[in-house]
Amino acid sequence: MEQVIQILEKTTSADKNELEAALKYLNQAAEANLPEYVKVLSDVLHHGSNSSVARMAAGIQLKNTLASNDAKVKVEYQRRWLAFPADTRTYIKNNVLGALGTEQTRPSSAAQCVAYIAVTELPVQQWPEVMERLCTNVTAPGATDAIKEATLEAIGYICQDIEPDVIASFSNNILTAIVHGMKSGEPNEHVRLAATNALLNSLEFTKQNFDRETERHFIMQVVCEATQSTNTQIKVAALQCLVKIMSLYYQYMEHYMGPALFAITLEAMKSDSDEVALQGIEFWSNVCDEEVDLAIEASEAEEMGKPPERTSRFYAKGALQYLVPVLMMTLSKQEETDDDDEWNPCKAAGVCIMLLATCVEDDIVPHVLPFVNENINSTNWNLRDAAIMAFGSILEGPDPTKLKPVVEQAMPTLINALKDSSVVVRDTTAWTLGRVCELSPDAAVNENYLNMLLEALVLSLKAEPRVAANVCWALSSLAEAAYEHADANDMDDEPPTYCLSPFFDALVSVLLETTDRPDGNQCNLRNAAYEALMELMKNSPQDCYSTVQRTTIIILERLQQVLHMEAQVQSASDRVQVNDIQSLLCATLQSVLRKVTASDAPKISDAIMSALLQMFQSSAQGKSGGVQEDALLAVSTLVEVLGLGFLKYMDAFKGWLGMGLRNYEVLPVCSAAVGVTGDICRALNDKVEPYCDELMELLVQNLSNDQVNRAVKPAILAVFGDMALAIGPKFTKYLEIVLPMLQQASQAQVDRNDFDMVDYLNELRESCLDAYTGIVQGLKGAGDTLNPEVQLLREHVPFIMSFVTSVASDDEKSDPVVASSAGLVGDLCSVFNAQMLALVEVESIGNLLLQGRRSKTNKTRTLATWATKEIRRIKQSLPDTGGGAAPGTAPISLNSCLHTVMASPKIIFLFSGKRKSGKDFISEKLLNRLDGNSAVVIRLSAPLKREYATQHNLDYNELLTASTYKERYRQDMIDWSERVRAHDPSYFITRAIDLVQGEKYAVWIVSDMRRKSDLQYFHSSYQDLCVTVRVAASEQTRASRGWTFTTGVDDVASECDLDDITSWDHTVDTSAGDEETVEALLTALLARSRSAGASLPS
Repeated sequence: MEQVIQILEKTTSADKNELEAALKYLNQAAEANLPEYVKVLSDVLHHGSNSSVARMAAGIQLKNTLASNDAKVKVEYQRRWLAFPADTRTYIKNNVLGALGTEQTRPSSAAQCVAYIAVTELPVQQWPEVMERLCTNVTAPGATDAIKEATLEAIGYICQDIEPDVIASFSNNILTAIVHGMKSGEPNEHVRLAATNALLNSLEFTKQNFDRETERHFIMQVVCEATQSTNTQIKVAALQCLVKIMSLYYQYMEHYMGPALFAITLEAMKSDSDEVALQGIEFWSNVCDEEVDLAIEASEAEEMGKPPERTSRFYAKGALQYLVPVLMMTLSKQEETDDDDEWNPCKAAGVCIMLLATCVEDDIVPHVLPFVNENINSTNWNLRDAAIMAFGSILEGPDPTKLKPVVEQAMPTLINALKDSSVVVRDTTAWTLGRVCELSPDAAVNENYLNMLLEALVLSLKAEPRVAANVCWALSSLAEAAYEHADANDMDDEPPTYCLSPFFDALVSVLLETTDRPDGNQCNLRNAAYEALMELMKNSPQDCYSTVQRTTIIILERLQQVLHMEAQVQSASDRVQVNDIQSLLCATLQSVLRKVTASDAPKISDAIMSALLQMFQSSAQGKSGGVQEDALLAVSTLVEVLGLGFLKYMDAFKGWLGMGLRNYEVLPVCSAAVGVTGDICRALNDKVEPYCDELMELLVQNLSNDQVNRAVKPAILAVFGDMALAIGPKFTKYLEIVLPMLQQASQAQVDRNDFDMVDYLNELRESCLDAYTGIVQGLKGAGDTLNPEVQLLREHVPFIMSFVTSVASDDEKSDPVVASSAGLVGDLCSVFNAQMLALVEVESIGNLLLQGRRSKTNKTRTLATWATKEIRRIKQSLPDTGGGAAPGTAPISLNSCLHTVMASPKIIFLFSGKRKSGKDFISEKLLNRLDGNSAVVIRLSAPLKREYATQHNLDYNELLTASTYKERYRQDMIDWSERVRAHDPSYFITRAIDLVQGEKYAVWIVSDMRRKSDLQYFHSSYQDLCVTVRVAASEQTRASRGWTFTTGVDDVASECDLDDITSWDHTVDTSAGDEETVEALLTALLARSRSAGASLPS
């Protein structure tokens, strides 16, 4: 033990060798026997006779075995702890609990160790007695101040790190202990501070206490009393509690706002202590956030025709006249030497004014403008800066049309302020002008000020980095404003010119110069300059295209120069700088590429792709994820611009794409690689098929890997849809893998109290829906004729629709999910028609489509309206008998329903007979007796060869001949057709109807019924409309007409399947060649046509 104590004391040694030796010893001890090592550490921590240095070091080492900032390591440590023998864990827990209140240092190491063990064990229903023990430590009459302080620290740590529901059952005892330590009568300020911090961490799970008025009053009284403490730390912690309480329990604050909270927080805002003032300002910023959210909720509730669940009390509007003067004075307390990264009351006041403007809108203007007018030309730079900051802060929220004249009036003063003697004023002015360009663009592009504005901005690009960086942002906003105000024939058209055109070339040049400034690393200036350059490229009109072309070449040359610098990289800082520049150049390259015309893109694509491939090579060696991500995004843009032209780079690029997909440990890289995969599928279409096996394997591996960040998985699912759309029926080989994955993903559930997880669930569902849609559309095909492969989805339709129904019933579904759901419903209806009715004619789907039709998003409205029309079309087209074949009735396929609902003949004549029996002759005679505009002959065999030729890329005309070409494919064609019929007996029937546009005719004459399945299709689909006719002739008669018996033709189903049918509506034997017999048949058939309402020639 003594040796361990000496080693622990050396972990704080200033001697590097001594320190390293001590840590090495401890690491070896941990590796040799971790449970025993932790026991020894707990002994050192527990015994008060040990030196404070050793005890503190033991606590740190013990804590480091229990916890980690890395989430994955933390989980592993927790699992490791739970695997310790139970008696060992009990021994250690008793030691750390016993050490509470015995340490001489703050914060308490024992408190942290207790908390880490509790956070590990309580969720698995172990160590429940710890919470009772901790609460008793605080409330026991004889408890020392040291024990109370350390115990309250432990309670605070536990509340901070554990899920609220795990300790909800202890909330009353916890709150009692905390309030006991917070009361104004508590003499020890350390105890009171620990209790106040513990309350701050416990507020999430005290809802039931806040719901009860008596308890709420007591809690609020204790907190408000703590805000009056003379101890700044206690005052700040109590104010932090009020800030959090306002966010969590806004609906209960009306009772306390007037009597206490308003005065407490306003006084805090005026405090000379920055820490106190920050919390006072933060309180009112939170009030604004809450009331903005409540306004949105009220608006949404009004649209849905129901009252909102919560209502605003308009605290911000009521306090406006008191808050604004304090905030204005706070704004003027800035100093020239303020650190940009340091959060202070001045910056907080600026944010609070912006939030107030968003919250109260027009009401803030009369409170702020007098201060602006009075001080914008003050001799005191602080007041000038405060006035300009206040003006820029109220530009968002109030009605822009009302602010426009005010902004225009201020423009000369603001432009002139860019020359102010104070760098702080110039910096704030550049930021405010950026806000003007973004939020009041009419004033920015006003021809009265544009030249002055541009001249001042360009000159200010040479100013201090902090000023120049804000100028770059202002130029970015100005470019966007100019583009939006340009005249274009159509919203999607590129305007021929705009107000910046005369200055465009000069602006690009000066921004390129700014990117090369030696001090470009300061204040993010280089990044800001490149971003401004990107916005100029993105928002460039047609007459600036020559500059875009030159800029593209310049950026490409710079990228090549940076790549040549790779060999000169000597240090880590050099590497960081080179990588940053590469990333910026890649991002800029994306902007210019999007403006390059389709004819120009191929001229530079080789050089661009070569540079990007070189970037992949160098970044792979240096393991630079940022560069890989930017290079992948640049490739994505190149794919978008080149389309099918990118195919020539696939062999060189596929390895790097695979590298990106495998690099799941770096989320941005993996995510970008998944995005590029989808882009490539969309661009190359069926030409991507040779690469799909490898890509699919990598995508599936990532989906199945628990170590892959969940954020990338929705995008992978969406790529399945992209790939299916690209390769069409060839995607069928992946269905056995993809559909189960989609089914599993679509059943995901999340904690509904976690808003981030609800957002993730919506993203996941949207991707599933989009994947299903892509698969349906891909297998269906782009033409009017459905591919038979789409029928492979038939058995999955019930589950898909159960998923859509589940989504439809979710009150928290997002608008994109509504859009994707509606699109999928429409696609399924367009393929499977009548048998979809039972699945879509349910209340939840109806409500989903209604919500979609009322959406503010055009895409959602369009898809929901289309899906609604698809359902209505099916319902209106069904026969009056109530609805077509029942689901599952064999062998009628879902695909057959398409023609049932689209085609509405009044009568159908079904002719059958052996070859050369005369059925075609009688069919033609019947057609000649009917009105040619209302009757049509349908030959069921007609589409077979056409379909076979189309599916197999063969010459259709050659297959129609008696050539060796046809004989080469005859057997395969027969086998193929039988496979198709086995899967969908109606497949060729529906194609035959399509071939003659059967839906246009009232009378169908089907001249070659050959199979029972043909009969069943028509009887099931058209019921009483069918009239069957059997045409017979003797073999001698048929031979005289050119028939000869052929094995494999006359003895198979296509000739013999109907031989045992006797229940024909009409039969006729043409052996005798008796015209009267044929005439009698025709007369009977014409009479049936007339009775059915078909028109006949007069």
